[in-house]
Amino acid sequence: MTKYIFVTGGVLSSLGKGISSASIGALLKNSGLDVSILKIDPYINVDPGTMSPLEHGEVFVTADGAETDLDLGHYERFLDVKLSRLNNFTTGQVYLSVIQRERKGDYLGKTIQVVPHIVEEIKNRIKKAGKGKDVLIVELGGTVGDIEGLPFLEAIRELTHELGEHKAYNIHVTLVPYIAAAGELKTKPTQHSVQELRRIGISPDMIIARCERPLPKDVKSKIARSCGIPEESVIEAKDAETIYKVPLNFLRQNILKPISKQLRLGELEPKMDEWDMIVKKIIAPKDEVTIAFVGKYLGLKESYKSLTEALVHSGAALDTRVNIKWVDSELVEAEGIEEFMKDVNGVLVAGGFGERGVLGKIEAIRYARENKIPYLGICLGMQLSIIEYARNVLGITDANSMEFDPDTKHPVIYLIDEFIDTSGQKQIRTHTSPMGGTMRLGEYPCKIKEGTKLWEAYNHQDVIYERHRHRYEANPAYRKMLEENGMIVSGESEEGLIEAVEIQEHPWFIGVQFHPEFTSHLQKPNPLITAFIKSSLDYK
Repeated sequence: MTKYIFVTGGVLSSLGKGISSASIGALLKNSGLDVSILKIDPYINVDPGTMSPLEHGEVFVTADGAETDLDLGHYERFLDVKLSRLNNFTTGQVYLSVIQRERKGDYLGKTIQVVPHIVEEIKNRIKKAGKGKDVLIVELGGTVGDIEGLPFLEAIRELTHELGEHKAYNIHVTLVPYIAAAGELKTKPTQHSVQELRRIGISPDMIIARCERPLPKDVKSKIARSCGIPEESVIEAKDAETIYKVPLNFLRQNILKPISKQLRLGELEPKMDEWDMIVKKIIAPKDEVTIAFVGKYLGLKESYKSLTEALVHSGAALDTRVNIKWVDSELVEAEGIEEFMKDVNGVLVAGGFGERGVLGKIEAIRYARENKIPYLGICLGMQLSIIEYARNVLGITDANSMEFDPDTKHPVIYLIDEFIDTSGQKQIRTHTSPMGGTMRLGEYPCKIKEGTKLWEAYNHQDVIYERHRHRYEANPAYRKMLEENGMIVSGESEEGLIEAVEIQEHPWFIGVQFHPEFTSHLQKPNPLITAFIKSSLDYK
């Protein structure tokens, strides 16, 4: 029978509930347990797919095509697992499904209320995500006391009661701030947060205390007393040199002991030797490279979370620190490219939507191509590399994407009207299709051309599986002209869609339509990103 660990947060957001949950998950998994994680988001959006990256950070895409919270990326990277649409749900999804059932008459004329109907829907979704697992970790977004979080906290309260002894464990993540003027760590925010949690009917079994400096024994004792938990259940979550050190920091504090004791999981001894070795390479590597990361959502680095983490994974595999030089593509348009490309060993143009900053990205691609600097273009980064090549090599000066100019005479990137989605259903898209969920989403096979740099990067595999999140495709009408002039198609889908391009006369220049960063894990870095970092090292 599945055991549940519920993780809630108090005082303020961004305390690292996701990293804490992923770290506990990693320790349990490396102890031999079958673990999964569920993230609950209390916002009313059906999914984060239509949200601005500056508003919410990155949208993480699962293999089955769900647009989810970026914490799911942390879960996959820490646990080395593939998650699905079952592992993330929102208030919007809960209400949508209850309203749809009400419209069909499934509730037999009853008045639909938050309790019991909404709460029952939440509980059913939690149980569904935990089915067949030894442990399900459930992280609730937001903070205790938020209006939108109340139905979820009620569901957690009811489930804790229904499951009975030794089946549920409640962890509360709070802030223990250091007040410099007083020279003290303050426990009052934690006490107030726990009081609020208890008012709702949940008593925490463990406190994870987020802090800037170590918690002295007397502070831990004070938190334990005021929250009514054993002192061993007060865990310090101090800032770490890398997020991948957090599980090791937790392990040193015997975090699994009180969890295992209550959930009756037996003697747990996680095998973390390999993990420890990788973390040492992240913190103190032998070599380093500098990558120009050209993008336009640089105001919030969370917009590119999976990609920056994938660079860390690949760097660790090569015992190399990857220094990211953030290059704002709009500044490139205003100031020119040369100044931004000083001392860089590789150029990366990431995904994105809309026309803003596009000319700056094209300029960065031209510079990398002409100066033989290793280049990796992801999603829009591939599409723009085709536009740049068409304009500056083929001489089609007005080559463009229909995303930026629907009436362009030379749509080298166009909107494909029909495609088959990951579930095998035919999807039809037009310019007027709704934004939510109408992209090519999820994992698709890509056939690789033998002898290409892409083929070498993926260790001579003929077919690979990577994840997509895009609306526009490379236009096959221009394929012959591109290939005759040195830009070859090195990867394509089963339907013949262009998945990857590379330049033959360039030491390492690859553009891919998919997002390799979504499948990169700490212990299994993505081979394409690793090949890019290796080529940047060689260039250096």
